[in-house]
Amino acid sequence: MPHQEKKRNIVQLIVSITAIIFISYISSIIYWRIDLTSEKRYTLSTVTKNTLKGLKDAAYIKVFLDGDMPIGFQRMQKSLKETLDEFRVYAGEDIQYEFINPSESTDPKVRDELFKDLIDKGLQPTNVQVNEKDGGKAQKLLYPGCIISYLGKEIAINLLNNNPALSGDENINLSIQNFEFYLVDAIIKLSTEELPKLAFLLGHGELDQYESGDIDKNLSEYYDTYRVEMNGDIAALDPYKIVIIAGPISPVPEADKLVIDQYIMKGGLVLWLVDPVSVSVDSLSQGATTLANINQHNLDDQLFRYGVRLNPSLIQDLQCAFIPVNTSLPGQEPKFVASPWVYYPLLSASGGNPITRNLNMIKAQFISPIDTVGGSDDVKKTIFLTTSPSSRTLNVPLFVNLGEINRSPLEREFRHSNIPVALLLEGTFKSVFQNRPLSKLNHGKPFDFKPISEPTRMIVVSDADIIKNDVRHRPDGAFISPLGYDRYTKKTFGNKDLVMNMVKYLDDDRGLMSLRTRDFKLRMLDRKKITESRIAWQLFNLITPSVILIIAGLVWLYIRKRKFTR
Repeated sequence: MPHQEKKRNIVQLIVSITAIIFISYISSIIYWRIDLTSEKRYTLSTVTKNTLKGLKDAAYIKVFLDGDMPIGFQRMQKSLKETLDEFRVYAGEDIQYEFINPSESTDPKVRDELFKDLIDKGLQPTNVQVNEKDGGKAQKLLYPGCIISYLGKEIAINLLNNNPALSGDENINLSIQNFEFYLVDAIIKLSTEELPKLAFLLGHGELDQYESGDIDKNLSEYYDTYRVEMNGDIAALDPYKIVIIAGPISPVPEADKLVIDQYIMKGGLVLWLVDPVSVSVDSLSQGATTLANINQHNLDDQLFRYGVRLNPSLIQDLQCAFIPVNTSLPGQEPKFVASPWVYYPLLSASGGNPITRNLNMIKAQFISPIDTVGGSDDVKKTIFLTTSPSSRTLNVPLFVNLGEINRSPLEREFRHSNIPVALLLEGTFKSVFQNRPLSKLNHGKPFDFKPISEPTRMIVVSDADIIKNDVRHRPDGAFISPLGYDRYTKKTFGNKDLVMNMVKYLDDDRGLMSLRTRDFKLRMLDRKKITESRIAWQLFNLITPSVILIIAGLVWLYIRKRKFTR
């Protein structure tokens, strides 16, 4: 009997060891996990997984977020490490990363050279307050970003969201939400062997290479950018993945409209930035009064056919930017003071749209309302940019006078709320030239006319100034300011991010922009409740462990007494 029991124990041991080895082997080749967070914080998207699995070489990521940092940045560092670890699950050794403290060196010269190198590569520093060992406070520069090297190329990514309208904790949380998008977007950019082509149209008074120079520079990281005049050639736009029409001020001839139309019918992507109203800002600054008139761009019928109407009126908004006004007397040295200007609305970004999510306010100048027209189910229309709840519209022609600054606006007159100014259209569109004679167009040459488009997208914005940067001409050349930067108030608005997101969304075949809609809830403690219940919780934490120990001791004594009394 003892021999059989021993034999049975040995068999059970062998079976157990075999089962453990088998389970370990299966676990090594099959990866699975359960994400119990409500927002699926630790679940990578399909586009991320496919991108990581398709890496052809190792991607090296240097993260400059280490050392002595405030709690918020420590949380940011921890979350970024978790994201990179998730990347390694699908990419294996093709994702290599390290965290670097740029302030680690005790040699000021070496440290300053590293700081300069990081700035030259595109990382933006942020100034934070840290606690010193002696109990004091000190200012410290952090570089919350990383540099990714892949296939002999490298790119710098700024990971910190910096929306001045949000608190520090909210900006940190939004940064964490966007880690996956920033990293995958950079890897895709580095993986692209041949950049697609993008065209800025010219020939009808559109913004020139200086006025759109800053956004052109940023877009050139993703596209080969060109300036194109169509001249009625039906194939002029065929080589380009995306076309940007920014601020035409002279009538677009029918031949060029046909070129744009057939480009869209072939599945082309168009970003329209068209001013329905023409206002001369230069005349306003020189003479204090200017006339706002209808802009004769000749695109109304074409946009109407696609499902959009640009209304020839001007929007005034109590939520507005500033304009410099000369307050000195005639004959004295000019003295400019920044004053609120209701013709420069600060537009609210829709929180649920991937184009505008988490963006700063967008600065517009002399913008007009947009309406949707037509009830076709073939085109999906999404409004993603609006005015504030306190706005109104004025019909043109209209005299615009700087003297309006001296009159306080009456809130009761601004009764319109959330006036649409930007529209996304997705689907199949009908040609505006359907059932029209075409023999005199395309220089009289025959071509294959398409009456209905392939599935495509377009975006229409009723203000070209959203893409326009300031230009100052100097003897040594033109100086281009960053898009969205206001040199009078020293603020940077979200215009550049908006335009980049619009272009990326139009060209988003992978579904990458959907990552921008992820929402990680910021579960903050209620500071008021903490203060009110502080003493109660301190007493609870002090007394509860002692009470538990006393109860456990009494129960143990009771059990021993019953056991040894019998």
